Amino acid sequence: MKRGAIVLCGGKSSRMGYPKAMLPFGEERMLQRVVRLVAEVVPTEQIVVVAAPGQELPLLPTGIQLAADDRQNRGPLEGLAAGLQVIAGQVDVAYATSCDVPLLQPAFIEQMFQLIGEQDIAIPKEDRFHHPLAACYRTTVLEPIRELLAADRLRPFFLLEKVNSIEVPIDELRSADPELASLGNLNTPEDYLAALRAAGLTVSPEWKAHSGELLSGN
Repeated sequence: MKRGAIVLCGGKSSRMGYPKAMLPFGEERMLQRVVRLVAEVVPTEQIVVVAAPGQELPLLPTGIQLAADDRQNRGPLEGLAAGLQVIAGQVDVAYATSCDVPLLQPAFIEQMFQLIGEQDIAIPKEDRFHHPLAACYRTTVLEPIRELLAADRLRPFFLLEKVNSIEVPIDELRSADPELASLGNLNTPEDYLAALRAAGLTVSPEWKAHSGELLSGN
């Protein structure tokens, strides 16, 4: 099985108030960190970063491929389509993630690749909620995704109805990621500060200047 990965980073970051891909995280930007962690499992040249047209990105490793959404603000299916279009002829299965999971565990990615088997999708499930940006997709799902986008059926759940999938209860993933940190995406400044603390990192001067005294004291 040839492995690839898709990292989506083109969201508005409206609740964060700062572009998530560019958030300082130690000596890296958050997108750089997530790409580095993914690259422990997937060859760098088979990783696609999907951004908004004209979006500012940090310096990425040589070999990383770039793509852009055809239409902005249409959710993860649009980004998946853009990423899969780039690597469909290069890999069999791609792990998809957002750029705002700085505590992502490579062992979690590895386990998702192992779990897909002969299915089209392997996706974590938490009660009735699915995690489409912590899942593995065969590149053959590109055409069903295109059909959904053309019909403006943008919920990832609609894709699960069209193809064969395995829904993985999240507790089964704790052997690879005991705290399930790989599912902990950051939406608010409070989330960001908590992730820094969990990683043993301090708030950068850049973030302090941006956020002001209210948040810089946390």
